[in-house]
Amino acid sequence: MASILKRLIVGSPVRTSESSHTLLPKWIALPVFCSDPLSSVAYATEQMLLVLVLGGAAALQFSAATGMGVAFLLVVVVISYSRTVFEYPNGGGAYAVSKDNFGDTIALIAAAALMVDYVLTVAVSVTSGVANLISALPDLGPYRMNISVATVVIIGLMNLRGIKESGTAFAFPTYFFISTVILMIALGLYKEFFAGGLHASTEHLSTQQPEQSLAPIGLLLLLKAFASGCTALTGVEAISNGVPQFRRPKARNASITLIAMGILAISMFIGVTTLAILSGAKIAEDPRMLGLPANFIQQTVIAQLGEAVFGFHSLGFYALQLATTLVLVLAAN
Repeated sequence: MASILKRLIVGSPVRTSESSHTLLPKWIALPVFCSDPLSSVAYATEQMLLVLVLGGAAALQFSAATGMGVAFLLVVVVISYSRTVFEYPNGGGAYAVSKDNFGDTIALIAAAALMVDYVLTVAVSVTSGVANLISALPDLGPYRMNISVATVVIIGLMNLRGIKESGTAFAFPTYFFISTVILMIALGLYKEFFAGGLHASTEHLSTQQPEQSLAPIGLLLLLKAFASGCTALTGVEAISNGVPQFRRPKARNASITLIAMGILAISMFIGVTTLAILSGAKIAEDPRMLGLPANFIQQTVIAQLGEAVFGFHSLGFYALQLATTLVLVLAAN
């Protein structure tokens, strides 16, 4: 009985000599290894705004500069890893590269940082995905913890089927998210410049100025916003770790996939940040900072943008929220 159950969950065993069919083509490798950095688009801008709102309207004026700083760093990291995949065709993440160039101590620090990062990625991606689901279906609010835990269990079971099998299941949600976000950005820019403007539901809210001036720590606030926005870089190194999983020529295919991921992630991040600035979208850890009740359930920034572009309760809005929820949940992969 136990053997039958195991086969149902993880599938039939495959001999190593017969496992070549599990190697990934680029179109499946993209959702397998890149769902994390691509999905970060859904919350990286939001994380910046959560910090900048602490400084009031004056700090929010630096949203564009902070976003461009994050985008520039993302370009640098993608270019760096696009070379790493050729130098380390057997898999060269931060640990392998650090060990070869800086020794065991630095390599172990990098490995420890990645362990923390991966644990937090599961927590952040799943909870952010559930938050977007609740933005569309507020009645699910009281069950957010139960939904989050159940989601982690399901993702774990899906991965037991194998990388290619799980990747095939993950492909549609990832490409669905990419298409929906690009459509939202295009329509949002059209609406802003040719159809009367783009207006988020929180545009009219004024940030409550802090009791004391933030001028002495203004630079620290901007640096914190930049660091928070760097969640957009999460998972970029996954491809360099997974080079052996690609079809031949492995390094070349991995590099092409990495560059495609970089172009998509950077374009979508800049687009979402631009729409957030143009529409006046706001969000705060404490809703009272925006003059809202303490128990008010705020919409995520991408949900606000979807509402501004497609209209609330529209098919486009729900498609965006569904795509965002799915890709964020799958990023825990």
